[in-house]
Amino acid sequence: MVAIVRAPGSNFSLGETSGLYGQPNYQIALQQHERYCQALEYCGLTLTRLPPDMAHPDSTFVEDTAIITPRCAIMSRPGAASRLGEIEDMRKVLRGFYSQLHEIQPPGTLDGGDICEAGEHFFIGISDRTNQAGAQQLANVLSDYGYTHDFVDIRGLAGLLHLKSGIAYLGENRLMLVDALIDHPAFQGYEVIRVDPQENYAANCVRVNDHVLIASAYPHLSARLEQLGYRLIELDMSEFRKMDGGLSCLSLRIPG
Repeated sequence: MVAIVRAPGSNFSLGETSGLYGQPNYQIALQQHERYCQALEYCGLTLTRLPPDMAHPDSTFVEDTAIITPRCAIMSRPGAASRLGEIEDMRKVLRGFYSQLHEIQPPGTLDGGDICEAGEHFFIGISDRTNQAGAQQLANVLSDYGYTHDFVDIRGLAGLLHLKSGIAYLGENRLMLVDALIDHPAFQGYEVIRVDPQENYAANCVRVNDHVLIASAYPHLSARLEQLGYRLIELDMSEFRKMDGGLSCLSLRIPG
């Protein structure tokens, strides 16, 4: 498995943000990003490291630029206009892995952070960044490749910039969910791990082979996952949280 990552540029703090958690420290962000990369390598992934993209302060959040599956890849069309330029560079990179790339077309918008893969099924978030047209275009492509999907409208749900701000698929029919999503009919039939409201940020975790990468300093959720037998790698994400980003945002993981 390959992971595509991009280190933040020195203008990282100029990206899109709610500003709720203050200004990020660039040097600390670099250190945190490097530890994230080391964790991916420890889990057995080979990294494709892209240089900082100074034209796009948010470009370290590579997940938003594409939807990657074992059968196909779809270039997204970010809902924030300032991020549209990130697509062209990522398109060049992904052509080295996929013979064909699908594209979300106007008027559709779609951020990769709104898409949660659960095996052969995809949860497609409709948000302030991903509109109905973009969601439907993605659903059509996924259906062509034999995948199923559910739409999950998160507009108006506090604290959820993207769908994956509140959900993670851990394998074995098991979902981690924040309270705002826990009663949604799309998630019926799954074993659910409920996230305590004070630890909602940690819901954005990543299963990588035999480990789960999770934000550090969320002891209740970490203890719960360890009780279930998961091997955790806890990572400090403080500076990326200041820019409304999470663990999954920092890589595009291509099945090997």
